[in-house]
Amino acid sequence: MDFANAFSSDNLRFIFEGFFMTLKVAFLSIVYSFLLGSVVGIIRYMKVPVLSPILGVLVEVLRNLPLLLIMFFARFALPDIGIQLGPVYAAIVALTLFEGAMISEIVRSGLQSIDKGQIEAARSSGLGYMRTLWHIVLPQGLRRMVPPLVSQFISLLKDTSLAVVISLPELMNQSKIVSGQNQNYVIPILLLAAILYFTVNYALSLVAKRLETKIV
Repeated sequence: MDFANAFSSDNLRFIFEGFFMTLKVAFLSIVYSFLLGSVVGIIRYMKVPVLSPILGVLVEVLRNLPLLLIMFFARFALPDIGIQLGPVYAAIVALTLFEGAMISEIVRSGLQSIDKGQIEAARSSGLGYMRTLWHIVLPQGLRRMVPPLVSQFISLLKDTSLAVVISLPELMNQSKIVSGQNQNYVIPILLLAAILYFTVNYALSLVAKRLETKIV
């Protein structure tokens, strides 16, 4: 093991460029997947005719496909139908679709967990269906969704490492390149990558635990 040379300024700069790419892709994917998952989850909760069953089928398909396959499809199959996506956008699209399907189930389950009595009371007091959903169901459902949502976001950040297969210059890809320079670099570089992943994910897990404690 050669920690001194493995952690040269050039190598560290290269590694941290990959780390920032990981954070960028994870952040954008979290935002987009949350928006997509929320919309799909609410529509399925409302049981909109025709649309809800179609979305239900799509969600089940995406949830039961390997994320790696979706990444390959976004990067290498879409060009065959005229949609060219670079590694960054292919990773974001794949993560958004896959995690959005997962999040939609969290949202739908959170909304369904609200006591039906509260909904009936709101409707009997004169509130319409949409106002009941907006003022009664969503605020309480969102509170219950926070812990599982944060856990899903942690999984999303870790899943960005799979994008190494489509040559996304993220943390694992850069670590692989640096460690490939010298056999003595493998353990130091992988330890550094592990520390970076752990730091971010542990911070998110602490947030999830704190939020869960407050909600309970």
